[in-house]
Amino acid sequence: MSSSSFLQPLPIAGASNFSKGDKVFLAKGSYQGTLGTFLNFRPDPKWADVLEQNSQIREHPVEWLQLSAQN
Repeated sequence: MSSSSFLQPLPIAGASNFSKGDKVFLAKGSYQGTLGTFLNFRPDPKWADVLEQNSQIREHPVEWLQLSAQN
């Protein structure tokens, strides 16, 4: 199984479809392909906290996130 099979974006109707614990990946930006777990929206709902696989929590623009096929 190739790693690209985990990075297939699933269609989402909007950012409100993200829930705590969802497996996500960065579909855009300088860290494109980074896998993580959605934690929550920031006070500015255009940003979200993501627990990355290296155990770091980072904030990313919601528009860069896609649900991962790993869910």
